[in-house]
Amino acid sequence: MSGRGVILITGARKGIGRHLAEQYSAAGWSVIGCSRIAPDFTLENYEHHCLDVADEKAVVALFREIRRKHGRLDALINNAGVAAMNSALLMPLSQMQSLLSTNVSGTFVCCREAAKLMRTGGGGRIVNFTTVAVPLRLEGEAAYVASKAAVLSLTQVLARELAPFGITVNAIGPTPIETDLIRSVPKPKIDALIERQAVKRMGTFADVANVIEFFLRPASTFVTGQVIYLGGVS
Repeated sequence: MSGRGVILITGARKGIGRHLAEQYSAAGWSVIGCSRIAPDFTLENYEHHCLDVADEKAVVALFREIRRKHGRLDALINNAGVAAMNSALLMPLSQMQSLLSTNVSGTFVCCREAAKLMRTGGGGRIVNFTTVAVPLRLEGEAAYVASKAAVLSLTQVLARELAPFGITVNAIGPTPIETDLIRSVPKPKIDALIERQAVKRMGTFADVANVIEFFLRPASTFVTGQVIYLGGVS
């Protein structure tokens, strides 16, 4: 699905989301971004909405506005997410619920509303974010891993449910990338994680964008329900 289209990127204020917004804006897409806090940048072909993806009413209103203004949605990148590195024995339930609310419920609601819009437009692409922490079963990240494992299962089931409408649903599992998400993680833990990869380096925004571009390509209509983990993790 290269070329011009309408794409929604959640969590677009910084990090991976901002990089993707810049990339697709430069490529001529009509880019819609959202985050809880307003961004400190402007882009051509870009509009931003301030909302929490875990707020169902706000998400429904966003998609209603997309339908009104654009009449279609070609791609959804569910990048918004939160992490918590903490022993299960020390994690309060409220923190677990917050993780599930953003990572799972937020992804689900965006997928649901996007699918409604894509179905009337003849199809589309959905890309969700899981993490290499799922197959690596990283200790100290039980709640985060559980939430991202749920996203992976959601992706695989939605791929089957939405295939008749020409909608593909896939997932990407990044390795550690220099973003706010890992800034509080001790360096020895990051180094140990990288040692468990086949390719022993940090991931980059370009690595992530490459996989997403593959999922969005017109030739990828037969690719759905898949997850690609970066760094040689399986």
